[in-house]
Amino acid sequence: MAILIVSDSHRKKEELNLIVLRHQHEVTAFIHCGDSELRKDDPILSPFQVVGGNCDFFSKMPKDLIVEADNMDIFVTHGHRYNVKYNRELLQNEARLMNCEVVCYGHSHQRKAEIIKGILLINPGSITQPRGPMEKTYAIVNKADEKYLIDFYDLNGVVIEHVEFDLNKH
Repeated sequence: MAILIVSDSHRKKEELNLIVLRHQHEVTAFIHCGDSELRKDDPILSPFQVVGGNCDFFSKMPKDLIVEADNMDIFVTHGHRYNVKYNRELLQNEARLMNCEVVCYGHSHQRKAEIIKGILLINPGSITQPRGPMEKTYAIVNKADEKYLIDFYDLNGVVIEHVEFDLNKH
């Protein structure tokens, strides 16, 4: 199975609902990396492990979260407190301190998957307000056969980018 990651939905409930309905039978966990701009108890967020972002002003959501799913320890944050628009070293260092092998973050509204010093960092992009590539995106990550497999989807459920990292090479 796999883990679905979204971020920066900015009050758009219909998109979140569509994504959950589309993938509910193929993933074991849903992660939201912040800036939902919804209340923590909003029913649309119930399937998600959620952190608060810089636009979640009065949120009672945690700023950081560790999620254990599919034999992965995942550090989840929005990213604004780690300066992710300019450098992801702080984020990678924090994940290492938390003994996490994967980081899910948002804030930049730009999809990205990379490995820094053995830590996988995934930004799913934004499902409502993308920057850079104009596709509204989310991601699904899977760990299988000593590889990380990351698919970035558009809102129509079409894979627009596939990324693989061999665990033995990092």
